[in-house]
Amino acid sequence: MSTIKTAITRLLGIKTPIVLAPMGGASGGALASEVSLAGGFGFLSPAYTGVDKFRDEFHIARSILNRPSGPLPIGAGFLGWKLEEERSPHVALLELALENGVQAIWLSFGEDLGRWIDLVRNHDQKSGKTPSTLIFVQVNTVEEALIAFKNWKVDVLVAQGIESGGHGSASAPPVFNLVPQILSALSALPSSGAPPPVLAAGGLSSGAHLSAFLTLGAAGAVVGTRFLVAEECQYSDVQKRAIIAAKSSSAVRSYVFDKLRDTTGWPAGVNGRALAMPAVEAVESGADIAKVKEEVAEGAKRGDPSSSITWAGTGVGPLYRLQPAKDIVRELHDAAVAYLKASSALLGDA
Repeated sequence: MSTIKTAITRLLGIKTPIVLAPMGGASGGALASEVSLAGGFGFLSPAYTGVDKFRDEFHIARSILNRPSGPLPIGAGFLGWKLEEERSPHVALLELALENGVQAIWLSFGEDLGRWIDLVRNHDQKSGKTPSTLIFVQVNTVEEALIAFKNWKVDVLVAQGIESGGHGSASAPPVFNLVPQILSALSALPSSGAPPPVLAAGGLSSGAHLSAFLTLGAAGAVVGTRFLVAEECQYSDVQKRAIIAAKSSSAVRSYVFDKLRDTTGWPAGVNGRALAMPAVEAVESGADIAKVKEEVAEGAKRGDPSSSITWAGTGVGPLYRLQPAKDIVRELHDAAVAYLKASSALLGDA
């Protein structure tokens, strides 16, 4: 594999600027490890089912990476609002990730993310970890990006657009607008050191997408939905078949998805994008949600794909088969290289 050199590949020591999103219920130890082994960088996400389950994912990662001890070349992602719950059991999950020596921590959707950034940095200081754990913070606006850079001195900014699968700001701009806005705002600041690399996130599922954002000035791309059809993805067979059958227009945003599964503690303005399902349409049209929830639960027991909440972004349309994660990384990388070469070939002397 040829190497695409950007600020993120140099920071992480990887060959291609492809970063696996930490997707709950999808990005486990196997998927994160295979993405990293293929030259990208993988994040795993706790499914919030307890410390023992999360510890198992680290055992899986260590086995695949052949790292029985010591630091791991993967990251772990956490939801700020889950960490911030009173007497939150999820703080132990963050501490477990740090004990395992992950290379990076990804934080999103919290009212006090600075608190958890301090926790990570204090852990590094007390343990003497070198190099220190990298901090990724997900942002949906220019203002959030500037706070993360100026106040928290984060290592990487993840610019998440409205196209993203899973959760995000319902008022986020398209990622094609958000990334240039953030880059412009960072470049306009008085000189105070180099700004952090910016990664584009939201609906990106092809090498063309990656090359386009590299051309815009992003350091790389966060890819989520494309890896939902990786063989190592934790999605169920029902969910994977639904992803393969979906069209680009199948991925819709709604607050109802979380109402159906009783996960409504997200910060104000945050909703989710998943594959459209009759239950969501029914609730939005005024149906009794308690009755709809019963119907969804019964359908899920039968294995009915229309009763399964399947998070996915707008890049879902072209996905038509299962693949090993390493093949997905290679295809994205090779296609991006081809597009970048073609773009440079178009340039000539006047």
